[in-house]
Amino acid sequence: MVESASLQELSGKIRGGEIRSEEVMASAYDRIEAHDSDLNVFRSRLDRETALKKAREIDQRAASGEKLGPLAGIPVSIKDNICIQDPELNGSCASAILEDYASPYDAHVVERLKAADAIIIGKTNMDEFAMGSSTENSAYGPTLNPWDRDRVPGGSSGGAAVSVASGMVLLALGSDTGGSVRQPASLCGVTGVKPSYGSVSRYGLVAYGSSLDQIGCLAKSSEDCSYALEVIQGHDPRDSTSSDQTLVGDGKDLELQGKRFCLPETYLDPEVVDAEVIEAISEAESMLLKEGAVIEKRPLEFLRFVIPTYYILAFAEASSNLGRFDGIRYGVRSQKEANLKSLYSDSRSKGFGREVQRRIMLGTFVLSSGYYDQFYGRATRVRAGMEQQIGKLFEEFDFILGPVSPFPACGSL
Repeated sequence: MVESASLQELSGKIRGGEIRSEEVMASAYDRIEAHDSDLNVFRSRLDRETALKKAREIDQRAASGEKLGPLAGIPVSIKDNICIQDPELNGSCASAILEDYASPYDAHVVERLKAADAIIIGKTNMDEFAMGSSTENSAYGPTLNPWDRDRVPGGSSGGAAVSVASGMVLLALGSDTGGSVRQPASLCGVTGVKPSYGSVSRYGLVAYGSSLDQIGCLAKSSEDCSYALEVIQGHDPRDSTSSDQTLVGDGKDLELQGKRFCLPETYLDPEVVDAEVIEAISEAESMLLKEGAVIEKRPLEFLRFVIPTYYILAFAEASSNLGRFDGIRYGVRSQKEANLKSLYSDSRSKGFGREVQRRIMLGTFVLSSGYYDQFYGRATRVRAGMEQQIGKLFEEFDFILGPVSPFPACGSL
């Protein structure tokens, strides 16, 4: 029943006393104890008895007739860069510089999950500070793909995706800056959704690229992700980019008859996209056509500028955001304190991994005097131009069809 039920159905049965949350939690911990030591999913988590105690409390509240939240009794994991005030769930963004950092507050999404009576059981491994696409750039070792341990699970929310794919949790939260929810979800065979920027508060999410970062959901199905997003979305005055608009779904299957899809020709180019991925796109195209959809291929030349523009913007913002981790304001301090310069240098060089160091250095360069407008300023203008072209595209089409990743799960990068 647990494996086949949606989040809404399962939580409803827990609230109604038809299923015990303790049974759901026990099943989750059986999977954790069987596979976590091999897959390296969790950075920190509740011990089994603590988690079962929380589940029993949910069952007791349900038995007493108390009104419970929409995620009552559901085991949930959160990515290691989302703050939670719990001494058993310290986080580090998978970085040595934040080893055993204890957050003094809950992220907005954590507040929403707790209010919905979900049970957060642990924080999942990730690429350090969300910088990577394979979950190999963690200071605490790589996470493995549960379907083939010789392949990567994607990243940077690889631990979150694996926690769902392996049955350790029924819902996971991750962060997505340039695909970090969607790509690992695809490579692990689960559903991942990055909602519109601003629809979910970033308060309590450790920043990487502030103009790009967004918290998203990973679950078994789009139905489950939609249900979870209804819980965690909403305006938050603590986040200046938080939208006061609410994403609304009608809970019904989408009628595809007559819907117009744009399929960029780049996504069918074998020099850019793996043959296996092109085959998957073609299968999706055939399915949509059978349902009465209209699909039109377009060249969309601006797509070739997406990746370089993303890297300039993301790295520049990362350089700025990670400046606070210096061993004084935040981060583990080096014991060598001959002078302020060596303190900064030793703390950051020992605390940050090589990928994070590379991105900080490149970001600092594109923001430096003489290069700011040539790189960062130009990238912001290119992004604005892309936004305009996408807006015009949606005047003609209802959807843009494309792959999550240009390649399937591969071996170690």
